[in-house]
Amino acid sequence: MHSVTAIVVAHDGARWLKETLAAVLRQTRPLDRVVGVDNGSRDGSGKLLTEAFGQGNVLTLPRSTGFGEAVHEVLRRLPPAPAQEWVWLLHDDCAPDPHALQALLWAAEQDPKAAILGPKLRDWLDRRVLLEMGVTVSRSGRRDTGLEPREYDQGQHDDGIADVLSVSTAGMLIRRDVWDELSGLDPELPLFRDDLDLCWRARTAGHRVLNVSDAVAWHAEASARRRRRIATSEQHPRRLDRRNGLFVLMANVPFGALVRALLRNVIGSTLRALLFLLAKQPANALDELAALGSVIGHPWRLRRARKARKKGRKQGWPAIRRKLTPPGAALRRLADMVQGFLAGAGPVDSAGRHHAAADPGQEDDGDELLTDSGGVQRVFSSPGVVLCLILAVITLAAERTLLPALLSSDGHLGGGALVPVTGSASDLWRLYVEDHHAAGLGSQTWAPPYVAVLAGLSAVALGKTWLAVAVVLLGCVPLAGISAYAATKRMISYTPARVWLAATYALLPVTTGVIAGGRLGTAIVIVLLPVYAALATRVIAGSRRAAWGFGLLLAVGTAFVPLVYVLVAILGGLAAVSFGGIRRGVRRSLVIGLGTPVVLLFPWLVQIAREPGRILLESGLHDARLIDPRLGADHLLMLSPGGPGVPPVWATAGLIVVALAALLLRRHQMVVAIGWGVMLFGLLVAIVVSRVNIAAWPGVPLAFAATGLLVAAAHQAHRIAEFRAARGWRRLGAMLIVVVAFATPLAAAALWVMRGAQGPLRGDLSDPVPVLAELQSEPGEGTLLLRPRDGRVGYTLMRGRGPLIGESDLESPRDVTDRFTTAVAGLASGRGSTYVETLASSGVRFVTVPGPVDPALQRALDSQPALVRVSLSETGGLWRVAGQVTVPPPPATAGTLHRGWLWAQGGLLVLVLILASPGARTKEPEGDYIDAPPEEAPRNRRRAKEGRAKEDRVPA
Repeated sequence: MHSVTAIVVAHDGARWLKETLAAVLRQTRPLDRVVGVDNGSRDGSGKLLTEAFGQGNVLTLPRSTGFGEAVHEVLRRLPPAPAQEWVWLLHDDCAPDPHALQALLWAAEQDPKAAILGPKLRDWLDRRVLLEMGVTVSRSGRRDTGLEPREYDQGQHDDGIADVLSVSTAGMLIRRDVWDELSGLDPELPLFRDDLDLCWRARTAGHRVLNVSDAVAWHAEASARRRRRIATSEQHPRRLDRRNGLFVLMANVPFGALVRALLRNVIGSTLRALLFLLAKQPANALDELAALGSVIGHPWRLRRARKARKKGRKQGWPAIRRKLTPPGAALRRLADMVQGFLAGAGPVDSAGRHHAAADPGQEDDGDELLTDSGGVQRVFSSPGVVLCLILAVITLAAERTLLPALLSSDGHLGGGALVPVTGSASDLWRLYVEDHHAAGLGSQTWAPPYVAVLAGLSAVALGKTWLAVAVVLLGCVPLAGISAYAATKRMISYTPARVWLAATYALLPVTTGVIAGGRLGTAIVIVLLPVYAALATRVIAGSRRAAWGFGLLLAVGTAFVPLVYVLVAILGGLAAVSFGGIRRGVRRSLVIGLGTPVVLLFPWLVQIAREPGRILLESGLHDARLIDPRLGADHLLMLSPGGPGVPPVWATAGLIVVALAALLLRRHQMVVAIGWGVMLFGLLVAIVVSRVNIAAWPGVPLAFAATGLLVAAAHQAHRIAEFRAARGWRRLGAMLIVVVAFATPLAAAALWVMRGAQGPLRGDLSDPVPVLAELQSEPGEGTLLLRPRDGRVGYTLMRGRGPLIGESDLESPRDVTDRFTTAVAGLASGRGSTYVETLASSGVRFVTVPGPVDPALQRALDSQPALVRVSLSETGGLWRVAGQVTVPPPPATAGTLHRGWLWAQGGLLVLVLILASPGARTKEPEGDYIDAPPEEAPRNRRRAKEGRAKEDRVPA
C-alpha cells in the first residue's frame, strides 16, 4: 500500500491557488495527508489554504523562505507514514488533472527503481501548449525541454512512461525515503534548477526519474514569468535561473567535464553577451556575465557543493551524460537563436524557455499539426530555395566558358570594366589605409571606400579576392533572385507572384549585361536594390532601426555607384513630401537613412561633388566600347541598357504587357501608381545618363525602373486566382496573363543559356606582370605595360604585381603624369633614348607588350639602345632597361588627417551597425492572462478579457 502526502507551497499566488486547491482535492486517488505552506503571502493565500485544508494542516513561514526549505520544514515536523510514503510536491500555480496522482502511482508500481516521477506539464493560459515532458540540460548548463516553441499537445510525445534526467517540482512525486537519503532539495537553490539538482543526485544514487504522459498538470510558471515578486532573491529571474543552471552543472559533473564546462561557458557567455548587446538588450548581457561571475567568483561554495555530491559522481556520469542535450540539438538551438536575432526578434533561446512565447501573427485554425519534417526537407521545400537553385543551374550553364577557365588554371578574372583580379584581402586593406600609394606613379589620394567593402567581402571569402568577386559578379543572377524573393515577403503575400518577380528581376537585361561587362559595382547594386525597396517601406512607416540599416546598405551601394544615392535621395524627398505630414517619424527616419551615407563617405563624396561627371560613373574601368552609342528609345523602354551580354529588345516585352494590365485593375491603385512612377523616373534618368556621358552605362537607373514595374505588376497578381475561378473572358484573360508573365523569365533564361555569358569578361587572363620581370625586378621597380589600340598606345605601370581593384581610381600628380605620358609616347614612336631615361627615373625596369605584338611598336622598342629585348613570342614581348633605374622615394607626409578619418569612420561604422542590428526588448506577458478560463484559455487579449467573467473551474 502507498501513502501519499501532498504539500502545496504558496507565495502570493491567490489568483491561481483557488483552482490548484480544488484540483488537488478532486483527485480520483484520495490523498492520505495534505499540508499547505504559506510563505508570508500578502494576498490572502494563507486564508485559502486554511479554508481548503483546515487550520491544523497549514504552516506559515517567512516570506524569504524558498520552496525546498518549506518542504524540508513540513517533513521535519511530519512523522513518516507506516506504509511506503510518497510526497507529492505542488506549486500554488500548478493545477493537476483529477487523474494525475492515480497515473503517477500506477507508473511507480511498474518500476521498483522509480523514485521520482513527474507529470506532463501544459500551459496555464493555452491548455493545448506543452511546457515540459521531462527536462534535460546542455553541457553549458542551459535548460532544454526538447520541445518546439508553442508546440501543441496532440499525443505526439505520449510514450506512457519515459526515463528522463529531471522533472519539475511542480507536480513531482518522490519517495520519502529517497528524499531523506538525498537530503531533499538543496537550500542553496531556493528557486529555479533545484529540481534538476535533486533528480541528478537521484540518478547518480542509482534511482530512476520518470515522466508519465498520462498524468497532466497545468502550470502558470508565475515566478519565471515575473507574474509575482520574488522574495527569496533580489536578482532578476533570468540571472538567477542562469546562475543556478551553471551551479548545478559544475557541482555535479566530474572534474574533467568541469574544466571543459568552465571553458565552454566562459567563451559561450562572452559571445552571447556580445550578441545581446548587438540586439540592444544590455540587461540580458549583464545577466549572462553576472551569472557566470557569481559561480566562478565563489569557488569555496562550489567546492562545498561538489564535496557533498562526490559519492557516485564518477560512476554515474556515463548514464547522466547520455541524458544531456545532444551536441546536434545544441547547435540547432544556437541556429534558432541566431535566426531569431536576424529576424529582429532578439537572441532568445527557443528550447528550454520557462514559457512558450505567444506569436501575435499566428492564426487560431490550421496550426495544430506542428510536425517537424526535418531540416533538409524544410529547406528544399521552400520556394525561395528552389528558385535560387534553378537560377544557379541556369547561371552555371550560361557561364560554361567562364567558370572552367577560372577554376582549372592560373588565369585571372577580368575584362571589360573589371581590372584583372589580383591580390588578397590584406592587399586591399593595405591599399585602403595607407597614406601614400606606391602603385603606378604614386598617389596621395585616399582610396575609394568600395575598396574597404571589397576587402571585407574578401576576408569572408578566406582572404581570396578573386573568390569574393566571382561570387558577387558571376553569381549575380541567383543572388539577385533570392534577394528579390526575400525582400518582397511583406509587400507581396502571393507566393507565385514573388517567385515570378524574383525570377524576372534576376534575369533582367541589366543583370546579364553586368556579368558580360564585368561591372562589379552594378552587380552589388542589383543585389541590394530589392533590400532598399523592402527597407524603404519600413522607413516610410517611421522605423528608426530600418532607417539605420537602410542608410548603411545605401552607403555600400553608393561607394560602388554614386548615382544610386542621387536616385534614392530624390525618391526620398518625394516620400517626405507625400508622407511626412501623415505618418509620425517619417522625416526623422528619412534623415537618418539619407544622412548615414553622407557621414560614412563624407571625404570621398566631397571629391565626387567637385567633379559632377563622376556621379554617373561606377567603380572600375570606364571603356567607351562597353557602351552602345546608338542606344535607341525602344531599348530604353524595354529596360535594355545596351552593351555586351544584353538579350534582344523583345525579351522583356512580357513584363511591360503585364505591368500595363495591372493598370486596368481597380484595387491597390496607389501601389501600382507608385511602381509606375518609379519606373518613369528611372527611365528618365536612364535617358539622361545615356545621352550626357559617353562612358556612363544606364544600367542602374533601368534597374530602378524595372523594380518599380515588377512591384506594380506582382502586387496585383493575387487577382489572377479570382479571375481563374470565374468564367468566360476573365478566365481566358487570366490564363493569358500568366503565360505572358512567365514567358519573360523563361525566354531570358533560354537566350542567356544559348548565347552564354558573351562579353569582354574572361576567366583565363594571364598575369599582366611577366614572370621574368617579377623575378628580376628589385623592390619598388616597375614594369610598363603597353597596349596599342586604334593607333594609340595605352599604358599601365605595375610595381611588382598587377594592379589591384581600386587603384585605377587613384590620381597621381598632374605634372608627373604629363611627363610620364610624354615619355611613353616618345618611346612608342621611337624618337630617342631621352624618354627611356625619363622612364628609368620613375623606376621602370621592364617594358612588356601583350601578344600579338604590333610590328611597328616592336621596331620602335628594338630601336632604343637603352632597351634590351628579353623575349618575344606570340604571347607577348619583354624588354629590359639597360641603364640605371631610380625608384622615386615616397613623400614625407604624416597622414594624420587620413588616419584620424579612418578611426572616426570605423567608430561610426560600429555605431551604425549597432543601431541597425536587429533587437527586441523582452516583453512580459500581460498581467490579466492569469484570469483566463481554465479549459481552453484564450490566445489573444480580447478573448482573455471576455473570459474574466467566467467562473474558475478545475480542468477536466
